[in-house]
Amino acid sequence: MSEVSRRGFIGSAVVASLAAGAAADGDFPFRNNVPDPLLDGKELPTFKFALEKSEGKVMGGSFGKEATVVQLPISKGLAGVSMRLEPGVARELHWHATAAEWAFVLEGRCRTTVIDPLGNSETNDFDPGDIWYFPRGHGHSIECLGNKPCHFILIFDNGYFSEFGTFSITDWLGHTPKALLAKNLGLPESAIDGIPKNELYFTKGPIPPDGQQPPLQGSLKSPPATHRFRMMAQEPHSIHKGGREWRVGVERFPISQTITGVILDLEPQGLRELHWHPNADEWQYVISGQVSVTMFGSHGRYRIETLDAGDVGYIPQGYGHSIENTGPKAARILIAFNTGRYQAIDLSQWLAANPAYLLADHFGKPASFFEKLPKHRVFIAPTESPAHGSAEIK
Repeated sequence: MSEVSRRGFIGSAVVASLAAGAAADGDFPFRNNVPDPLLDGKELPTFKFALEKSEGKVMGGSFGKEATVVQLPISKGLAGVSMRLEPGVARELHWHATAAEWAFVLEGRCRTTVIDPLGNSETNDFDPGDIWYFPRGHGHSIECLGNKPCHFILIFDNGYFSEFGTFSITDWLGHTPKALLAKNLGLPESAIDGIPKNELYFTKGPIPPDGQQPPLQGSLKSPPATHRFRMMAQEPHSIHKGGREWRVGVERFPISQTITGVILDLEPQGLRELHWHPNADEWQYVISGQVSVTMFGSHGRYRIETLDAGDVGYIPQGYGHSIENTGPKAARILIAFNTGRYQAIDLSQWLAANPAYLLADHFGKPASFFEKLPKHRVFIAPTESPAHGSAEIK
């Protein structure tokens, strides 16, 4: 194992330990009013990580690359993984003890299986633009479909969570005493011989058959809320001269209780205006293009990062920020929030909600200056007509 890999796995152990401790306390301290030492310095820390350039865990042409607090210390509320599966490869049956999982399919096709605590199960096939959500602790698997690789982004509602610290079925059963496992499954001990002794992580087999196959129990017991949503097959949430946005939270995808997902398209020079989120942290993954992200942290602290395709950005809850397409081509950004219910306050909206005389007192400009400002929420600049919100999907 390389030194980089060794440090990564040591970091994963630290992440798992921190997450377990925080979960035992019932919440993460940074989600309350306890100051975060990382954000209390004279300068804001970096909020950028080159995810796709990291080493990760590679097996043949399949890989998992993660961004947690180990790789990006500011990202305490959300973690992310870029995963690629070759044809015939599956991310083995597993569960996450300390995080729910939200995913966006970038390329290829894949199939998931999932079971909930009531014994309900679901098998779903996914195409590019589709998303899934697995609540914390629900057992699941992911396998590549067809003869082309699939690539997806996984997002977890806990920045201390490590993908490499999941609970995998081969790791569990491989370390369970043979007599105990045989008794549990109603088999002779000799029948247990040959099962893996250690975690496989990725499994390799024939390309799965077309059409979903029945489970061992004979039929699925469908859950009341599906784990699949065809995000990019929907109309955009809102359309603007400078870009457009798809947004999916619990209102449209009821099972997604802890994560809201957004796809933000920005035309060249398009700007997602200065704003903040009162109730959530923001995790960003640049799918294509180049963007400039700003972050304001009070007391004159301001930082600007340039994010290219494959990079991750992170904005803590309540911190002012913006996203601008500074490249020559359209940019697409995947954004996630660790809440099922999206909230934002935009600069244009805030200014428009105040009388001109009050703004004049603040900025040393005549009241007539402020009469020229937008009277509605801009959301994405340059502005357009109709105003933002009139064409929104509710």
